[in-house]
Amino acid sequence: MKSSSVRILGLGAFVPEKVLTNFDLEKMVDTSDEWIRTRTGIQERHIAEPGTAASDLGAKAALEALAQANLKATQIDLIIVATATPDMTFPSTGCVIQQKIGAVCPAFDLSAACSGFVYGLSVAEAYIRSGLHKHILVIGTEITSSFIDWKDRATCVLFGDGAGAAVLGVSDKGPELLGSYLGSDGEQADILKVPAGGSALPLTSENIKEGLQYLKMSGGDVFKIAVRTMDEAIQKICQCAQITPAQIDCLIPHQANLRILQAVADRVKLPIEKVFINVERYGNMSAASTVVALYEAAKFGKLKNGQHVVLVAFGGGLTWGANIIRW
Repeated sequence: MKSSSVRILGLGAFVPEKVLTNFDLEKMVDTSDEWIRTRTGIQERHIAEPGTAASDLGAKAALEALAQANLKATQIDLIIVATATPDMTFPSTGCVIQQKIGAVCPAFDLSAACSGFVYGLSVAEAYIRSGLHKHILVIGTEITSSFIDWKDRATCVLFGDGAGAAVLGVSDKGPELLGSYLGSDGEQADILKVPAGGSALPLTSENIKEGLQYLKMSGGDVFKIAVRTMDEAIQKICQCAQITPAQIDCLIPHQANLRILQAVADRVKLPIEKVFINVERYGNMSAASTVVALYEAAKFGKLKNGQHVVLVAFGGGLTWGANIIRW
């Protein structure tokens, strides 16, 4: 198999119908539309109804990606689900989605928080290049609203729910995945985490009262490291493809915060017009963020044949990474 044959065969996305605007949040917590917009660029986000699971959103995105790829679920050789908000500790959300879409292949979850889809593409790329699998479904799906303290204005304004999916396969047609770069730094784990609910700190009535089941973030630290690590990832992935950042035709970053996106563009000296941004409509959808942005960039005709498209993300772990695609 040629190393250049890893292609994106189909894309899909799904977000819940319910929209939570900044004006809605004004009634819930001490904040304002102006405060949120000027600090984050976010105007609204989609929130799943109670009882909706990450697998529900992921399955719908997956079915659209399969339809676009003109493949049946039974033709998928592997499912990789990137999520920080799984349906449950186990079984994996990947296995649940496998059942929901009617696939008959191995499936597993990948935990890299907001970098999850970028990590997932890298893993899928390696499997396909090895010759082990031909068609792989990579899904980023999150119900971040289930881990948010809606009384904490520093975090509740930032996040939304959604899912996106990509089918990767061996083909001589379609967007070509040229390479990936990944990084992590466990020494920074404490600045972005959900403290309770794992084996280190199982849920108890006491820590639930303390709100330790909710996301905790040191916003200032995250901002600085996010800009630095996404810059690093962009530089490394450009070296991999033997291009310069100036030759990127479209940068599709993790949609965390408009200020972060602007700072990254400034740092790599890329015009903001070359950065695809949809954070104002969705907020931060964690692992779903980058793939939904890729889906929309393609859907809205922002990507042209032959262009270099770079996906870049950072997340809890800390993790970061990038993929480069020739459209």
